[in-house]
Amino acid sequence: MADKTVSKHLINLEKQFAATDPVLQKAAKVFQELDQLEQELGLLDNDETTARKTSWWPIISTLGGYSPAKSEFLNRYLGVDLHTARHKFTVLQYTPQTNTVTLPGTALDADHRLPFYQIGRDIELIASGEGNRLNTYLELVTVNSAPIKNKLVIDTPVLNRSTENQVTSLLRQHVLDISDLVLVFTDLFEADNELVSDVVSSIVAQQDSNKFVFVIDHSEITLEAHKSLEIAAAWQRRLTEFGIHTGQFIVLSYGSSPAAIDQRVNNLNNDRSYRILGTLEKSIRNIDDVIFQEVEEALVLWKERSNAVMLVIMGFIIMLVLFAEVAGGVLDLLFDPIIGPVVILVSIVILTPLHLIVSRFNAKLVINQLIKRQKQLNLSEDLAGLFAKSLSFWRILLPITTPVGKNKKNRKRINALIEQTKDLIQALNDQFSHQYQDFRTPFDTFPGNDEF
Repeated sequence: MADKTVSKHLINLEKQFAATDPVLQKAAKVFQELDQLEQELGLLDNDETTARKTSWWPIISTLGGYSPAKSEFLNRYLGVDLHTARHKFTVLQYTPQTNTVTLPGTALDADHRLPFYQIGRDIELIASGEGNRLNTYLELVTVNSAPIKNKLVIDTPVLNRSTENQVTSLLRQHVLDISDLVLVFTDLFEADNELVSDVVSSIVAQQDSNKFVFVIDHSEITLEAHKSLEIAAAWQRRLTEFGIHTGQFIVLSYGSSPAAIDQRVNNLNNDRSYRILGTLEKSIRNIDDVIFQEVEEALVLWKERSNAVMLVIMGFIIMLVLFAEVAGGVLDLLFDPIIGPVVILVSIVILTPLHLIVSRFNAKLVINQLIKRQKQLNLSEDLAGLFAKSLSFWRILLPITTPVGKNKKNRKRINALIEQTKDLIQALNDQFSHQYQDFRTPFDTFPGNDEF
C-alpha cells in the first residue's frame, strides 16, 4: 500500500510531542494511519487530517451568571486587567508580547489549532446567514499571562435574555463538549430558570466526566476553613435539585489561595490526552458505525430509484412491442434464429448506456442528500466521496449496495487501529500510575508539555 500525503498538521504534532509526550506522539501516528484509510476510501483529501476534529491544546472554560464574579476571578488569576466583550465567546491565548490584542472571530474559524475551527459551517446549518457573522459571537484575545501558557481559556458570555439564541446555545454546548476543565461560577444558578435550563442539562449530561469545578465566590470576605466547608456543602445540596450530583466545589474567599484550582489546571495535560484519545477511538469506530452505514443506505436508495426508473422505461418499451405485435406481428421476429439474437444484442447495447445515464442522474440527487446528511451528523469525512467511489461500471450494473472498501481487509485495519488506541490509553494509565505512588487524587498529573 503506497503511503498517502501526510498532513503538515500531523507532522508538526509529531515533532511537538516527540520529546515531551510519547503517548501523544504515537497518537499522531495512529491518526496518520486513520487518515490513510480514509483517503483510500475517498473520505478525506490528501492534505487533510482527522486530527483536526479536536484541539490539541488543554482547554479551560468558564460559565457564570450576570454578576462580575467570573470576570473578576479571571483578572485575579491571570494577573491582567481584561476588557473582553461580555456578550461574546472569548478565547484567551498566551502571548509573550506585553500588549493584549483582540482578534476577530474569523481568526478562530480559520485556524485548525483553535477550538472553533470551521464553526461557521455548523452555525449556518441551524441559522442561515449567521455563519457569516462570526465576529458577532466570537473573539480571540492574546494575553501575556503565565498561568495560561500552553493552554487555552474560553470565557463564555453571561446569560442574557436579549442575546441568547440558537447560535449561542450551540456555541456553549460546543465549548462544554471540548473542554478539559469547566469552572462553573454558582451565580449561574441565580439566573432565570428558563435561561439556565439548557446549560444545566448539558452539565447533567456530562457530569460524570469529572470536568466540572463549581466555584463559589466570596472573595469580598474572609472565611475560616470550617465555614467554607459549610458553604460548599450547602451549594452541593442545592445543586442536587438541578440533577447535579458530582463535581468539585471550591469556595473563594478574601486572601485565599486558588491552590485547588491550580491543582486542577496543572492536571490538564493528562485530561487533554484522554480527550484526544477518546476522539481518536470515536473517529475510528465511526467508519463502521456511522460512515459505512450512511453510505450503504444511500446506495440502497440509489439502486431502488435507478431500478424503478428503468422498470418504467422497460414497461414503456414492452407496451410499444405489444402495440407493434398487434399491428404487424413483430414477436415472430424474436424467435428467428438470426434476427432474434441481433435484436437482443441491440437492446443490450441501447439499454446498458441508458441504465448508466439513469443511474448517474440519480446518483447526483443522492449525493446532494448525503452532503446535507453529513452536515446534520457534523462529520468532517466526505460521505459523497465514498459514495462516488462505489459507482464503478460493474457496481452500477450489478445489484451491489455495499460501499467500496467495506471488506475483511479494512475490517482488520479498523480493529488494529482500535487496539492501538486502547494500548495508548493503557500506556497513559501506566504512565500516570508509575509516576504517582503517593495516593494523590486521580486528577493530579505528570509534568506539563511545552506546546506550540
